[in-house]
Amino acid sequence: MSDPMRPRASLRTAVVWEVLKDALEARVKATGRESLDVLDTGGGSGNFAVPVARLGHRVTVVDPSPNALFALERRTAEAGVADRVQGVQGDAHGLFDVAERGGYDVVLCHGVLEYVDDPAEGVRNAVEALRPSGVLSLLAAGLGGAVLARALAGHFTEARRALTDPAGRWGEGDPVPRRFTAEQLTELVADAGVHVGAVHGVRVFADLVPGVLVDTEPGALEALLKLEAAAAELPSFHSVATQLHVLGEKQERDET
Repeated sequence: MSDPMRPRASLRTAVVWEVLKDALEARVKATGRESLDVLDTGGGSGNFAVPVARLGHRVTVVDPSPNALFALERRTAEAGVADRVQGVQGDAHGLFDVAERGGYDVVLCHGVLEYVDDPAEGVRNAVEALRPSGVLSLLAAGLGGAVLARALAGHFTEARRALTDPAGRWGEGDPVPRRFTAEQLTELVADAGVHVGAVHGVRVFADLVPGVLVDTEPGALEALLKLEAAAAELPSFHSVATQLHVLGEKQERDET
């Protein structure tokens, strides 16, 4: 699997990684602890867990796939962070069978909501795993990006179906069970007791640009990365992003 620190892979991960890195740094300052407890739900083979652990944090990866967890174990050993990453088999529905409720400074919920039966429950569980004022990083498939991609490929009927389908699917062969708009994601997060700090469009252009152009044109990769970063925070581009990233902070409950 790709690593957020590798240049080619960074087209898919750079925006999220930069935002997440800043959030971790801010949380370190807020807590006064150099090493944070991070939960990565659906973390797979460690695309984010490994670089987070490289920063000195402790990461628990929850994933339903034994193969992914085996790859995670191998990858953390190769990266020299095996002592800071723990992989456990589980899913968002039964999260607290394998993870501690209220035990984490940061929770990553990346590529999970598309596949769970109840996205609202998935978000609630992720939030309940956070300590007070903890940070939630949520990444999910964007509806607009799929519609645009199908239309540009000449599949106009599929594009229209995705646009009108409640789950945002373009047909029976669609490998993604569910997609979201930025409004849907922010509503899910807010309803779960999280203050939304930022929303980013991810892979606004990267999936539409021919790979051969990026690989062969001098300076194209760096220029595209800068373009992605510049567009990520602009709401007008959220509606055409392949993925949407929401960053928020768990709100303190009012006991009065």
